Amino acid sequence: MTITADSYHVPVLLRESVDGLSVRPDGIYVDVTFGGGGHSTEILSRLGADGRLFGFDQDEDVLGRVPRDSRFTFVRSNFRYLHNWMRYYGVEQIDGLLADLGVSSHHFDDESRGFSFRFDAPLDMRMNRRAPVTAADIVNGYDEQQLADVFWLYGELRQSRRMAARIVKARAKHRIETTRDFIAAATGRELGGNGDELTESHEKKDMARLFQALRIEVNHEMSALQEMLAAATNLLRPGGRLVVITYHSLEDRMVKNVMKSGNIEGRVKQDFFGRAESPFTLVNNKVTTPSPEEQAANPRSRSAKLRVAERVAE
Repeated sequence: MTITADSYHVPVLLRESVDGLSVRPDGIYVDVTFGGGGHSTEILSRLGADGRLFGFDQDEDVLGRVPRDSRFTFVRSNFRYLHNWMRYYGVEQIDGLLADLGVSSHHFDDESRGFSFRFDAPLDMRMNRRAPVTAADIVNGYDEQQLADVFWLYGELRQSRRMAARIVKARAKHRIETTRDFIAAATGRELGGNGDELTESHEKKDMARLFQALRIEVNHEMSALQEMLAAATNLLRPGGRLVVITYHSLEDRMVKNVMKSGNIEGRVKQDFFGRAESPFTLVNNKVTTPSPEEQAANPRSRSAKLRVAERVAE
């Protein structure tokens, strides 16, 4: 597949998210989801000569897009290790962090990666291709209950148990190796070269949720997000901004809880006088969503929600 500069990844809510950072020319910022570099490029355009930007990404495909800018440091790593890398670079506090969660346009459009049911491809789904476990390993290795739990917890699929049972039955005949194999096993019927036979909207929605659930499990996305948010909370200086774009209810709930209470459970602590205590104040009490024009131009943006919070003093 040929990837052009414009097709690699279209940044979602570009202006709104970088505006949310309230970039200081001499500040220190982190883009924990570098991807195609769209958000990082915009942040760099607002930084002065003394500003610094760190960009995180675990996918080797982005290496050719890293800007040659003395103010920019690229970290090829999962953002769950944010704390360790900032300590490695001698950074004790940051002025802002931006996270555009979910899967990039490139991952969905690259037929070889197995992220989309639109293509018949190896069932991989690893964002970091150095990771040892693929989606195929999980589909063929987890027992029926484990698969059902993954599909329910991360895909909120009502048919999670039925799909898991079908998959276990199918893999007893032959190993599930491709996205086509996976769809056929989950639906209980043979398909052609890809998922085009899924004509009903509810079928496509279920497949999107199924692929989402498996992708989250492969990449340990929820635990990584939890660790990153905890590190960001500790690293942000008073007045620093946390800017996060979410795409599904699980990650959005976690981000919302952290911004409102400082913990993923959403438990609000109170001081002696009964006033709510939180390390953040909300900048946008109502989530920001893409305009109709952006949603029409970039379908990936349709489920996006932007949340912005500011770190308060201890």
